[in-house]
Amino acid sequence: MSAVERPRLRARLAVVYGAAAVLLGAVPVAIVGLGAWTGRSTEAVGAGPGGVDAGNTGSVLVAVGVGLVVVALVAAPIGWALAGRALRPLRELTSAASGASADRLPRHGELGRYAEFAALSATLADLYARLDGAYAAQRRFVADASHELRTPLTAQRALIQLTLTDPDADTTSMRAALADLLRNGEQQERLVAGLLALAQGQQGRVTTEPVDLAALVARALAARDPAPVMIHTDLEPAVVAEGDPTLLASLVGNLLDNAIRHNVDGGRVDVGTRRTPGLVDRVGAARHGTVLTISNTGPVVPADAVDRILTPFQRLTTPRTGTAGSGLGLAIVRAIAEAHGADLRVTPHPGGGLTVTVTFAAGGQVSSSERPASMRDH
Repeated sequence: MSAVERPRLRARLAVVYGAAAVLLGAVPVAIVGLGAWTGRSTEAVGAGPGGVDAGNTGSVLVAVGVGLVVVALVAAPIGWALAGRALRPLRELTSAASGASADRLPRHGELGRYAEFAALSATLADLYARLDGAYAAQRRFVADASHELRTPLTAQRALIQLTLTDPDADTTSMRAALADLLRNGEQQERLVAGLLALAQGQQGRVTTEPVDLAALVARALAARDPAPVMIHTDLEPAVVAEGDPTLLASLVGNLLDNAIRHNVDGGRVDVGTRRTPGLVDRVGAARHGTVLTISNTGPVVPADAVDRILTPFQRLTTPRTGTAGSGLGLAIVRAIAEAHGADLRVTPHPGGGLTVTVTFAAGGQVSSSERPASMRDH
């Protein structure tokens, strides 16, 4: 709470209303008083034909002063009441907001009834609706994450107990148990890394700088063993003018891992980067967007399951190649795409597999003499 006492809007409105009433009341009274003071006839303002003589001037001025005081005394409480009534919708909004919680958020009808506050009411209602969705998603995420983390921990505990209670355990069985524990630990490590990447993607961009998607794809491919699938690339320099290099590298890596893991032996993964058609800005410079496309063969994905596979911890099938994933890959991709304001489209193939297209909005400038250099089929 601020140490400086802030003025109250209601008090200021009451003063304004009261002052307006006094001024409006003072005008006719002042006209009468002016006529009496100058000794002129007040017939024009409603007095009798005889006017007001000089002997009555003092009493008229006193009456004027008393009248203004009475108007001020009456206007003050009326102004206070009118100001309170005018500010009632704000009090209703404040009351509704103060009573909000993660389990109960105000509805639109609880946020004021007056047309003048319709925009503010609608804005708050939309905010509360988004918060409600975020709270629900957070609760689901925590429940799913707890389940996913509990499963490998339970497996580790069972493996350790079986090994310790085995009277015939020897060096070989111990080594086998340790190898299983190591694999289990690696699975947990991948899960925690996925959770961290998802949290960073949902948090939004930390840094913004030009990022070449083609370079990110080349580095990601160099760090991976795609066997037993074939990787085909068609990479043009495609710069995201304002991107977070760490998050975009995570986006590319997760898409590649997903395309390789959910594939078939001898399958194919196609990776491409390109510019969108150039646009001309107000100073005549060409500007372009960028597109990343990754397509793979693999099991058939029903069209109505696309939203599901973009949700954390949702898996439609067991991976055909590579190791099991955490179920976070495409959820991470969606979070990072949203953080960059990019359009994410996931299209299933009738014969199996997916095409994932991420389109980033127009950004950096391109000179008319620049020509893309392509890298094909690595």
